[in-house]
Amino acid sequence: MGGSCAQRRGAGPRQVPFPLLLLLFCPALCEPIRYSIPEELAKGSVVGKLARDLGLSVLDVSARKLRVSAEKLHFSVDAESGDLLVKDRIDREQICKERRSCELQLEAVVENPLNIFHVVVVIEDVNDHAPQFRRDEINLEISESISPGMGTILESAEDPDIGMNSLSKYQLSPNEYFSLVVKDNPDGGKYPELGLQKALDRETQSAHHLVLTALDGGDPPRSGTAQIRILVVDANDNAPVFGQDVYRVSLREDAPPGTSVLRVKATDRDEGVNSEVTYSFLGVPDKTQHVFSLDSTTGNIVTRESLDFEEIERYAMNVEAKDRGSLSAQCKVIIEILDENDNSPEIIITSLSDQIMEDSSPGMVVALFKTRDRDSGENGDVRCSLSRDVPFKIYSSSNNYYKLVTDGVLDREQTPEYNVTITATDRGKPPLSSSKTITLHITDVNDNAPVFGQSAYLVHVPENNPPGASIAQVSASDPDLGPNGLVSYSIVASDLEPGSLSSYVSVSAQSGVVFAQRAFDHEQLRAFELTLQARDQGSPALGAHVSLRVLVGDRNDNAPRVLYPALGPDGSALFDTVPRAAEPGYLVTKVVAVDADSGHNAWLSYHVLQASEPGLFSLGLRTGEVRTARALGDRDAARQRLLVAVRDGGQPPLSATATLHLVFADSLQEVLPDLGDGPVPSDSQAELQFYLVVALALVSVLFLLAVILAIALRLRRSSSPSAWDCFQPGLCSKTRPGVSLNYSEGTLPYSYNLYVANSQKTKFNFLTMTPEMVPPQDLSNEASLVVSFTEEKNKTSSDSVAPTHDSERRCSPIRERRAEILLALQAPRAQSRQLETHHLWDCEETERRGSGSRTVRAWGLKN
Repeated sequence: MGGSCAQRRGAGPRQVPFPLLLLLFCPALCEPIRYSIPEELAKGSVVGKLARDLGLSVLDVSARKLRVSAEKLHFSVDAESGDLLVKDRIDREQICKERRSCELQLEAVVENPLNIFHVVVVIEDVNDHAPQFRRDEINLEISESISPGMGTILESAEDPDIGMNSLSKYQLSPNEYFSLVVKDNPDGGKYPELGLQKALDRETQSAHHLVLTALDGGDPPRSGTAQIRILVVDANDNAPVFGQDVYRVSLREDAPPGTSVLRVKATDRDEGVNSEVTYSFLGVPDKTQHVFSLDSTTGNIVTRESLDFEEIERYAMNVEAKDRGSLSAQCKVIIEILDENDNSPEIIITSLSDQIMEDSSPGMVVALFKTRDRDSGENGDVRCSLSRDVPFKIYSSSNNYYKLVTDGVLDREQTPEYNVTITATDRGKPPLSSSKTITLHITDVNDNAPVFGQSAYLVHVPENNPPGASIAQVSASDPDLGPNGLVSYSIVASDLEPGSLSSYVSVSAQSGVVFAQRAFDHEQLRAFELTLQARDQGSPALGAHVSLRVLVGDRNDNAPRVLYPALGPDGSALFDTVPRAAEPGYLVTKVVAVDADSGHNAWLSYHVLQASEPGLFSLGLRTGEVRTARALGDRDAARQRLLVAVRDGGQPPLSATATLHLVFADSLQEVLPDLGDGPVPSDSQAELQFYLVVALALVSVLFLLAVILAIALRLRRSSSPSAWDCFQPGLCSKTRPGVSLNYSEGTLPYSYNLYVANSQKTKFNFLTMTPEMVPPQDLSNEASLVVSFTEEKNKTSSDSVAPTHDSERRCSPIRERRAEILLALQAPRAQSRQLETHHLWDCEETERRGSGSRTVRAWGLKN
């Protein structure tokens, strides 16, 4: 219906500030868009093509967020078409009350850029109300003396509709005595008057019952009825008369209750009781009767309640004067209420964006509001201001509209919200003001990266930690909110192997706790460094890095290990020789040990736990060097044993032992026969016992030798001399041909033989080193040790049995420590280590010659 302001503004270029200012105040300069609709339209009915009239396309409706605002929103905008639709029931009589013209003021709001357009919707009346009398029954008393043609004013019906739909006419039920005359009020209304057509006769009929019908001009017309009950009384032929038909008066709205407004006066030319007039309101709404009271005797109108210009500016009342004869007259009383500055301005927020991005640029519109003061004139002229120290300001728009815009840099981390107080003050005397505080929340943007609490982390973790234990925790803070401040942790780099990193450590993405995935070993890994990242969940995400150095502390979890002397399969050390003429301080050997731990845990000390001859040797506490403490005495044994303990410095300390076998000899051959003896006593008491045992053994041996010699002399007479061949010089030292002697000074060959010869009656032990001996035929390339042989003579006479010659040999693996030691001593040191991989074999060969037999047992090492 109305033209669009947006269409009339055009799209001129913005080159100077004046056109921009003109564009800002364009809604004030443009005519509003007008629509006209009937009241009581159904919800969803189209009022008008608002988007089209504003010059907006269908896409602009949603893009620019077209909407309407009002104090009470009866309309809405279709989000798809941009049409203005009826949102709620519209009752013209309720909205505009008694006003002839009913118009609703709307504001159409669009964004990007923000602008306002004024819309006026005219509400047209429909015939939705029937005329209605205030009382369903009207009681009248009419004197029988009244002449035909006299009239009695009846109560008017009310119809809130206007125009053709308002009250149009009255009808009276058919009767022979009364007729109805419709007259006009001074203010344009109509009221009925009951006229007498025929003289009344109380004696004939004392009462009359009529029906008064009020009709409006609608199509179809609506009606309302009232019952008229007429009681015929005697004589009163003059009706009261008011001094004026309309009384007008002005009254300040701050008049207190009980204030006299005016006094109406009606006179009656009758005398006596027929001239007594009573006053009453006629057809006055109940609300008006609550505000004003009328003295029925004096006609004085007095205020009963406080007045409010903003609610009702004008009161119109009909006052009836009636005499005792039921003759009446009426007048109109109009009371004009004068405005006073008794209303503070109101601040109405029509649009509010309470969530503001902290990176918003200055000049962004935050809120749109308007002011309203129910007073008029200067009392309703309002000015707005803001509270101090806020980065916002107000721009005045049109029709008491204002824009609240940003006016500075926003930082949520410093000020997360602002309580902005808008104060509106009118120009009344004295001025009145009101305030409204709006809370503006500054929303977060990801403008802060996480920050670690330390520039670098250093943690100490003892080794042998339980897997899964927490070893450190890193923490980073991010002042942003929500996902922008939600920090997660990860490992991005390490000096460990990438493939094995996950098997060493892990980090909790939520808490930043670093866990050990395995037990660390200080001897394998002493330190490693990680680079951890703290990353927020913003878009784009921001992150920070920090280094975490882990030092694996040592624990005393490794016992010392003896490297020298090398231990044999049973844990004993090899023999070392010491010259008999060694002076005190002579370096005999050195115990070498290592400890895989570090620090105090690897500080080794050497201690003598047990010695065959205490005081003969000294041991370096830190060096492990074994030196002679004094010269070898005549009573000192040639073979000495030292049990050395190697302890570390841990708490508790761990230790290892090494057994040293030391032999005093100028050459190994001279001490070799003692290798089969028992262990040397470790103290003087043991040495004394040893000599006693030796003495006892010598006595026993002498006794046995005597017995054996006697037996041997007896056997010699009956046996052949071949049984004593071994006792002949050089017999036991014969070697097989083809074996070369090849050894240098100070060394012994790898192959050697040890013979022990015995017979049934006499046993002799010999220790003879014969490098030329060759092992048995099937034990070639083996180290052999021939220990014994036995020669038996057949009990039968050699003369009676033909001589025979055959041999038989049997071999089986054995374990005998004494043989291994002898083999190891005679082998070079480089070759003695290889003996550990050999197996000891026992071979027995029996040779029969004639009537006798000879058995040879051999021990040897075989791969």
